[in-house]
Order: sequence, then C-alpha cells, then structure tokens
Amino acid sequence: MNAATSTNSAPAERARIGGWQPFSSCDWPGRLAAVVFFAGCPWRCGYCHNPGLLQRRHGQHRWPQLRELLLRRRGLLDGVVFSGGEPLSDPALPALLAEVRALGFATGLHTAGAHPHRLQQVLPLLDWVGLDIKTVPGRYAALTASGGSGARAFASLDLLLAHGGDFECRSTIHPALHDEHSLRQLATTLAQQGVRRYAWQLLRPGPQLPQPFAPIATGWPHAELQQQVAAMFAQFELRSG
Repeated sequence: MNAATSTNSAPAERARIGGWQPFSSCDWPGRLAAVVFFAGCPWRCGYCHNPGLLQRRHGQHRWPQLRELLLRRRGLLDGVVFSGGEPLSDPALPALLAEVRALGFATGLHTAGAHPHRLQQVLPLLDWVGLDIKTVPGRYAALTASGGSGARAFASLDLLLAHGGDFECRSTIHPALHDEHSLRQLATTLAQQGVRRYAWQLLRPGPQLPQPFAPIATGWPHAELQQQVAAMFAQFELRSG
C-alpha cells in the first residue's frame, strides 16, 4: 500500500490549512516554490515562530481554492513546499502530495520529524525534505515539552538517510538554547550519522517571543566554530533567518 492510498490518509479537501505563501525563494534552497502551511503541531517549543499554527484548525484557505491558484502558477514555480505547524500531523498530507505531483510540481516538506512512521509513508511522494533538528537527543524534551521527541526526530533522520533522497538538516539556534559546546556536539552527531547538508538558522526575534530570546549579538557563533562545523559537511550554511 503506498502513501497516497494508506488507510491512515484523508481526502485532500479535509486538510487543515493555516495559510500559504504564493512565492518563496528561501523555503526550498535553490528553487522557487509556493508554501502551504498546515495547522497543528504535537510539540510546544517556546521559541516557535509560527505559534498561530500550533492548534489544529482550519484557516482562511481550503485546498480546492489553493489548487486553482497553483494551476495558474504552472510554469512559474518549481515546486510546492508543505510546512507548518507540523505537516505530518495532518492525515490529508499524502493526498495533497499526490495531487501536487499530478499537477506537475515538485514536492518539498518541512518537518521536525515528530511522526517518523508517517514520514516513511510519504517519502516516495517527496523530492526534498528540510528536517528540523533542534538539539542533541537528550535535550529534546526540555525544548519541545514532549517526552520521546528526540528519539522520534532522530528516527526520522535515519529514514531520510536510508531513503537516499535529497534532504537537508537545519537547526534554529540562539544563545538561550545552545552554547558553543552543544552546537559543536550537535554538528558532530549529525556528521557522524552521514548528514551532508546542514544549516544553522539564527532565531528571529519577534513580538511572539518572550525573554530570554533577545536579539543575537553580532559575531555569534564565533567564526572559528563556524569553520570547524563547515569542515564536517559537504554543504554548510549560516542563515540569518
């Protein structure tokens, strides 16, 4: 049974879509994509940049409406990225991926790896995955307020490595969450497991973030640490947000 016909899937029209972005050049490296944001996430990270998508509820968009908008953008977009929230929480994701591929678009996924069994189901329908790795496994529960979250995230990484498709790992970083020792430890862990593409994303301060998430000082992380980490991967990037 493939991902599109799994008994755990739901029709595309039942997707809980919290919003969408018609054009993005930064959500899929090297590609111009539309981004569909699912509502709902099982984790409660205190630094979440999309807190309005934590609850699983309908936004102002429905899939039939977005399908029509995508049809008008054929030839203008390389693909569609499904983000969130946590898109793997939505049973309609396999159906949406299948439809988007049938329309002629490549498919991408942003996930924190909260549902490795669902990731395994949809891997045949994906051209690229951006996996959010938050920290080393033992520190996950403190960040996500969810026991076992580290094991699930790294199980998802194992699936991506075994699948052999195109993916990157990325970590949102801030001095309130990581010191330079933990950043080096996390990078070493990922490199040893076989990750080739990795990015640090500096936490973007905003009105939804409480202290201690103050703006990050210029020069953090130190250039020497960045160079050490870059040497561990085929591709490494520090993103400002």
